[in-house]
Amino acid sequence: MRSIVNGYLRLGLVPMIVAALIVGTIIGMAAPAVGLSLGILGSIFVGALKAVAPVLVFILVLAAVSGQRIGADTHIKPILFLYLIGTFSAALVAVGASFMFPTELVLANIDSVQQAAPQSLKEVLTNLLMNLVANPVASLANANYMGILTWAILIGLALRHVAETTRQVVSDLGVAVTSVVKWIIALAPFGILGLVASTVAETGINALMGYARLLAVLLGSMLFIALVVNPIIVAAITRKNPYPLVLTCLRESGVTAFFTRSSAANIPVNMNLARKLGLSEDTYSVSIPLGATINMAGAAITINVLTLAAAHTLGIEVSFGAALLLAVVGSLSACGASGVAGGSLLLIPLACSLFNIPNDVAMQVVAIGFIIGVVQDSAETALNSSTDVLFTAAADPKFAHRG
Repeated sequence: MRSIVNGYLRLGLVPMIVAALIVGTIIGMAAPAVGLSLGILGSIFVGALKAVAPVLVFILVLAAVSGQRIGADTHIKPILFLYLIGTFSAALVAVGASFMFPTELVLANIDSVQQAAPQSLKEVLTNLLMNLVANPVASLANANYMGILTWAILIGLALRHVAETTRQVVSDLGVAVTSVVKWIIALAPFGILGLVASTVAETGINALMGYARLLAVLLGSMLFIALVVNPIIVAAITRKNPYPLVLTCLRESGVTAFFTRSSAANIPVNMNLARKLGLSEDTYSVSIPLGATINMAGAAITINVLTLAAAHTLGIEVSFGAALLLAVVGSLSACGASGVAGGSLLLIPLACSLFNIPNDVAMQVVAIGFIIGVVQDSAETALNSSTDVLFTAAADPKFAHRG
C-alpha cells in the first residue's frame, strides 16, 4: 500500500488535476448520470477543505503569533496595501470594460433569490466589525475568518508570555494540522473529477451561451487583472519578471479555487503553496486567511459589471463621477463579500441603489448572476484566491529578494 501511495504522489498534483479535468468533462458529456453520481467526490473534497480550513487558520495563526520574536516584522501592512490596490484596480477595470462593451440583460420574470442582501454600505462595514468580536467557538463553527483571526492573534499574544513548553505544544499542533491538510490536498484530483463531471452533466456546455457577451466582459476583465494589472503591481514591488510567480499562483492555487468556488475552502491550498514558495510562516499564516476575507478583486469586477449592465439595460446615463463612486463602493463592498460560492452576488443590490435601480430589478440581476455562476463565480474565486498568495509573496523579502 505504501508503494502505491508513493507512486501516486510521484505523478504530481498538477498533471493529475489536468487529467481529472479532461476525464470529468468527457464523463459529464457522454454519461450525465454517471457524472451526477461522481458529484459526491467533489462534495466530499470541498466539504473536507471547508471543515479543516478554520482549524488550520486558528492553529497556524496561534502558533505563528505565540512563537514570534518580539519586534519581528510580519510585513502585513504592505500586503494589506496590495490587497486594497488590487481590489480597487479591478473595480476600475470593470467600470472601463463596461463602458467599452455595454451589455444588456434580459430581465424577465426571474424568481427572486431568497436571501437577504445588505441594504447599505454601513451595514456591510458593521457586519465586518461585528465579525471581529464574534464568539470564538461560533467563529470556528461558522468559518468566520475575521473572528478566527482576531481571537487567534489575541490568544497568541497572551501565549508569548507563557512557558516555552506550552508554545512548543501549539507549534506541534500546527505541524499535525498541516499534515492533515496535505493528505486532503493530495486527493484533489478525485474531488475535481467529481466537480467537473457533475457540473458538465448538470448544466451542459451550451447552457451559458445565452449570456456569452456578459460572460466575455466578466472573464475578460478578470483575465486582464490576472495577466496584466497584477503582474505590473508585482513587478513594481519586486523589480523582477513577475510572470513565473503569477503563473505558478494561477496554476497551483487558481485551478483548485476554480472548482471549489470558495476562497475559504482554498485557504489550505494557499497555505501549502506559500510553504512551497518558502515564504515566512509568520506572514502567510495571517495574510492568507485575511486575503480570503478582504482581497476580492474578482468580486469587485462582478459587482460593477453586473450593476452597470443593469443600468445600461434600463437606459440610465452613468456619469464619470458616478462610475468612479461605483468603483469605490464596489471595492469596499467586495471586501465584505462572503468567501463562499456566490458571495459577491448579494452585494449587487447595494451597488444598484447608487443609480436608484429598484430592488426587484436588482434581484433579477442577482438571479442572472447565479445562472452564470458556474463560470463567473469559478473564475472570480480563482482570481481572488491566487492573488492572496501572489501579493503575499511579492511583499515577503524572503521571496522578493531571492535570486
